[in-house]
Amino acid sequence: MLTENREFDEIYGKYKNLVLKAAYTYSGNYDVAEDITQSTFLQLYIYYHDMNHSNIKSWLYTTAKNSALNYRKRARREILEEMTAEESVIQDTVESAEDEFLQEIRDIDRSDLHERIFEALMNKNRRWYDAITLAYYMEIPQAKVAAEMGIRIEVLHSLLHRAKDWIKKEFGVEYDELNRL
Repeated sequence: MLTENREFDEIYGKYKNLVLKAAYTYSGNYDVAEDITQSTFLQLYIYYHDMNHSNIKSWLYTTAKNSALNYRKRARREILEEMTAEESVIQDTVESAEDEFLQEIRDIDRSDLHERIFEALMNKNRRWYDAITLAYYMEIPQAKVAAEMGIRIEVLHSLLHRAKDWIKKEFGVEYDELNRL
């Protein structure tokens, strides 16, 4: 169990921004991201003694990400249901509603593609995934990412370059096709 909440406070202070940023990035809603952050740390507090303490950072990030993705899926269903009801009532704004709907569908497809890219990248090479996520997605300075990963900055640049080349090779056509529409 956590000793007088000191360990929990240290973990919270160290990772609260990481969890909030992950939740916000995947949910797109700051209020929801705050709720997800609170829920994630509550789960950590409850299950701390059952966890592998060497991967708390990864667990926090993954938990926040999955909660945010679940929120988006629920919200997407609600939006589509609302849009269907509105379309039957408002017939004179069909063109603008169609344009908005198509844009939302493209945004959803783009988000799904990004999610698949990250999942495939993680399955392909965990170090590539970590480097891309920290440097580009979390926007942590590359020098700090290299230090956190325990590698030189040149090695980080090499990892990032190889990861980007692999992503272009595996998903380039699909990404170009999606953005062409």
